[in-house]
Amino acid sequence: MEDRTSPQPHSPWEAFEREAMPHADRLFRLAMWYERDRAAAEDLVQDTLMQALRSFQRYTPGTNCRAWLVTILQHLRSNRRRAASRHREVEDVDDRIAEAVPFVPAIPQHLTDEDLLAALRGIPEVYQDIILLCDVEEMTYKEIAEALSIPIGTVMSRLHRGRAALRTRLGADDAGASGEASRSDAPSRRTL
Repeated sequence: MEDRTSPQPHSPWEAFEREAMPHADRLFRLAMWYERDRAAAEDLVQDTLMQALRSFQRYTPGTNCRAWLVTILQHLRSNRRRAASRHREVEDVDDRIAEAVPFVPAIPQHLTDEDLLAALRGIPEVYQDIILLCDVEEMTYKEIAEALSIPIGTVMSRLHRGRAALRTRLGADDAGASGEASRSDAPSRRTL
């Protein structure tokens, strides 16, 4: 016959309470030392105890439970610090953008075809070719590269430099203009 008077095995929660909960105060003191903030320390201890409860089946009874809990606390703290370093907030986005993106002056609104063609003739020929093929003929970078027998990177670089030179040239022409009002019979206007 079986002996029914022997105590039933303890539930996992009872074993956890018996082994781990006596160390909660020491965990809190350690967390306060690390975090130097009561709310953050409380969160860290709570997360440590939750993680310990979830993985309590891996704990070997009779070993040093406090060391096991401190190890969990250290891992959680390390993971939080690593995550916080990845997600730093930018103080002022506008300042960062202003430093990263160069200022591109606006193209004058009263630009005529003649102004555009004169400015285009005033930039180096290697840039003229790329701008005409891309912006006028609407060829892709790959098509331009094949047509001129140059790498795609060179096409992109020359297009960028050519457009910048064209903008500068158009801005200089605009500053040198006499300021006449545009006439109603003026040629159609273009923008880049």
